Amino acid sequence: MSVHVGIVGGGIGGLAAAIALRDLGHEVAVFEQAPEFGRVGADINLTPNAVRALDGLGASVGAAIRDTAARPTYRISRTWDTGEETSRLEMGDAAERKYDAPQLTVHRADLLSALEDALPDDVIRLGHRLTTLEQEPGGPVRLGFDGGTSAEVDVAVGADGIHSAVRSALLGKESPEFTGVVAFRAVVPSDRLDVPNLDAFTKWWGPDPETQIVTFPLNRGRDTFIFATTPQDSWTEESWTTPGDVVELRAMYEHFHPEARALLDACDSVLKSALYVRDPLPQWSSGRTTLLGDAAHPMMPFMAQGAAMSIEDAVVLARSIALGEDDVEQALKAYETARLPRTGRIQIGSRGNTWLKSSADADWVYAYDAWNVTLG
Repeated sequence: MSVHVGIVGGGIGGLAAAIALRDLGHEVAVFEQAPEFGRVGADINLTPNAVRALDGLGASVGAAIRDTAARPTYRISRTWDTGEETSRLEMGDAAERKYDAPQLTVHRADLLSALEDALPDDVIRLGHRLTTLEQEPGGPVRLGFDGGTSAEVDVAVGADGIHSAVRSALLGKESPEFTGVVAFRAVVPSDRLDVPNLDAFTKWWGPDPETQIVTFPLNRGRDTFIFATTPQDSWTEESWTTPGDVVELRAMYEHFHPEARALLDACDSVLKSALYVRDPLPQWSSGRTTLLGDAAHPMMPFMAQGAAMSIEDAVVLARSIALGEDDVEQALKAYETARLPRTGRIQIGSRGNTWLKSSADADWVYAYDAWNVTLG
């Protein structure tokens, strides 16, 4: 039996879910509030668990992301002042042998393009901002959009990010919590940098859990992405992302190791963003409506698992609906039962920011296989 699924949000998780659901024989519509897709957003570290899940969406997706991505050789931890290396995890070909997928680092827009190209044009409905969501026991879910249009679906999925309108419809209005941490982002041509390990994912651990510098290669190694975080008491800007001050950035890390400072010295411009989170939820589903990705479990970036969790959610959701299409409410319960423990652990771990600081225990994250994990 085909289930008609309406996905609110055309980001990474929403598009991945649409592909997986269609491949399993279901009818899907993606309702995205933006009038068009643009090349916006940051660069993404796709760890092996995320790449394995994406590869299951079809050869075209896997080939497209590999076309522009870089393959980090190692995941390295270094101490902020001495430069001491505290852990080194082999990635590249070794990760592919161990986890059946490599680590890839790619621009978010390239990943979105790969997912968008894998869907027919009529699946994605741009310019649809959700204003109402109504459901009756056992009946369809009615979605209302700005401008007066509407749709009825068998299942509604909120994949609409940390400001999720679907989450608000289910749980009531609430606000994300500012973490007291801000992030700086920049991309620098690699040939302007004279520091070691540019072909690796490197994390410089700061004097406190909120302070770090992360770098990894982009565009097949031609560029280097630089991501730095630091505490800040408040955020008063209207937008979560604004142009940053390079001089301010360098001053904040003036006591870091010279190789770390050299990364920041090469930055001509930076973006500055506020980091927001929500606490883990006890449940994501109500009736025939559920949540996915940042709508369900927004997290700090310190484990580099935000995009990965949304992709895993997408696969497990599609599998759950395919197995339980005769009782979709139970299928949604099976989905959240399979996902809640893992995403909650990673949400909490990302806040604590100690994972892989001095050990190489990555298997519980990287070895997860969304296509074969047991479902209830």
